[in-house]
Amino acid sequence: MQNLARNVDVLTQGLKYGISGLMNLANQTAEPQSGVFFVNFNQDCTSLTVGSKTGYKLFSLNSVDHLEKIHENDTKDICIIERLFSSSLVALVSLSSPRKLKVCHFRKGTAICNYSYSNTILAVKLNRARLVVCLEESLYIHNIRDMKVLHTIRDTPPNLAGLCTLSINSDNCYLAYPGSNTIGEVQIFDAINLQAKTMIPAHDSPLAALAFNPNGTKVATASEKGTVIRVFHVHDGTKLFEFRRGVKRCVSISSLAFSMDSMFLCCSSNTETVHIFKLEEPKEAARQPPEEAQSWMGYLSKAVTASATYLPAQVFDVFNQGRAFASVHLPFQGVKNVCAITTIQKVLRLLVASADGYLYVYNLDTNEGGDCTLLKQHRLDGKQDEVDGASVSTTGSTSGEASASVPVPAQTVQISACINSYAGALRGRSPDSMSGTAEEKGIPVPVPNTERSIVESEKYHEMVAATESPPKGGFRLDDDTEFPPVTQRTD
Repeated sequence: MQNLARNVDVLTQGLKYGISGLMNLANQTAEPQSGVFFVNFNQDCTSLTVGSKTGYKLFSLNSVDHLEKIHENDTKDICIIERLFSSSLVALVSLSSPRKLKVCHFRKGTAICNYSYSNTILAVKLNRARLVVCLEESLYIHNIRDMKVLHTIRDTPPNLAGLCTLSINSDNCYLAYPGSNTIGEVQIFDAINLQAKTMIPAHDSPLAALAFNPNGTKVATASEKGTVIRVFHVHDGTKLFEFRRGVKRCVSISSLAFSMDSMFLCCSSNTETVHIFKLEEPKEAARQPPEEAQSWMGYLSKAVTASATYLPAQVFDVFNQGRAFASVHLPFQGVKNVCAITTIQKVLRLLVASADGYLYVYNLDTNEGGDCTLLKQHRLDGKQDEVDGASVSTTGSTSGEASASVPVPAQTVQISACINSYAGALRGRSPDSMSGTAEEKGIPVPVPNTERSIVESEKYHEMVAATESPPKGGFRLDDDTEFPPVTQRTD
């Protein structure tokens, strides 16, 4: 009887993954009405990258009123584009060649290298030391200075969404990815020493979103249910914060992002609401004055506090979870988007870039919180259709009505693509056994495309140019920095 129940459970899970996979494939092949396939911020939120049918664009984020275009390229159907801080290095993946990674110097218009992989590239993450390529069941870790494959993590649970994140700090250079096929386990991997660091049991449901804080000391997580956001200490997995996003409905979390000072964490989803949480320890309740302690309110407060210890653990946890410090009501829902908190013109702002081809800039009151005010709306397709906050009614947008000057995106529903499989568990492999160098494991590694190898010259252009104030352990490279020749792989 137990065997029958186990077999039914396996078949049910397999059917679930199969249906989810078909839904994800349909979403990937469907063309967005805006023509935008990919939007993302760079590591320090100083620029925005946009990939579309007609090419890719890079925008500077140093002004609220004006969105300055840094670069535009007509390479078509770009589905992934990642820029390294404020340097000229960009990593590209196109729909026409989804297994090929192209690393370019966009200001000089030169290609640094082309790498081909055995499967579709789902995500690319990079910092000043490492470049990580995520496939459905493996991760490749490259040395960003010469693009050599240093390490391969294989047989990871099927990850159709390409869920992974890389710390932007070179001193705490950690990689996080789903480590389980049925529950929300986060595997933390040391990308410098090339070894598994720790595993964090973050949620009961599979993971949907991950994010490191800028220092690489904290990691934020969300599950497919999307109701609770948790923050853990990277080194020992201690839970530091737990926030309640909502209780009415389950949602698909689109992105998590810390502010540069790690004081705030924003969370966007397929709903119209973006939540901002404040990472501070709750202050102890002020001691009640003697007259209030003797009143019926004082007795009631004591009674509630005392009775809370007798509640079930799940109910008690809900009472102890933090709530949103501030929130934003977007003029759309069901559209894939990414959020960020950054300082623009010396004021903290909340940014939301969506696949409908718009960037929304909100003011964030760091003292009072509450509803954030829309300051500016920018179009990402180059047309002059910018809208400031004075002409937009955020109240109307929450009820589904928008001002005539603000186009309302199509109400398409984005299906969560974070799908984990039971295959890894059935194989009985531990996280440590799932990683190793390609040479050690005897598996093929991605090789440079022999048609166009690592740069025509022997320069490796501006691989890791730092920002104006490089972090501790960082470095600065110029466009004319010489690199030793890279040995061409032909196997």
